[in-house]
Amino acid sequence: MKDNLLEIFPIVDENGHVLGSVTRGEAHSGTRILHPVVHLHLFNSKGELYLQRRPLWKDIQPGKWDTACGGHMAYGETPEESLKREVCEELGIIQFEPELLGSYVFDSKRERELVYVNRTTYDGTVAPNQEELDGGRFWTREEIMDAMGKEILTPNFEQEYLKFFGS
Repeated sequence: MKDNLLEIFPIVDENGHVLGSVTRGEAHSGTRILHPVVHLHLFNSKGELYLQRRPLWKDIQPGKWDTACGGHMAYGETPEESLKREVCEELGIIQFEPELLGSYVFDSKRERELVYVNRTTYDGTVAPNQEELDGGRFWTREEIMDAMGKEILTPNFEQEYLKFFGS
């Protein structure tokens, strides 16, 4: 499997205003064109956090553990529409109550993303899409903190987790 490099993403400013469009291939080619993504941090009632394992075929951070659900907004979508679509596609979850925690710009050598960060508490069945993810599981806070800085978690997840859920 492979990402569709011709998929169209919106180009945005740091406030989320759409300025144009760009292909996935160009957005991830080192141009660092700012494009929006949505993230969902999925907690269970025990306070454990679900993380997905990125498949080895992904063009960014293959094989690392990451936010339960993360995906690019399609051109013309709102952050809310994108979040619902991505959570359904990746985790098989239809009924959940997201809470928007905020947004920030994630900046790396390869890309720049305007990340809309959401959380929810959910105790139902999580069914990771085997075509998009390499599984997932709930992690304790201690497991997450122990994995930090060891190339197990994506740098984006590590930064976001510390920013929104403390050190």
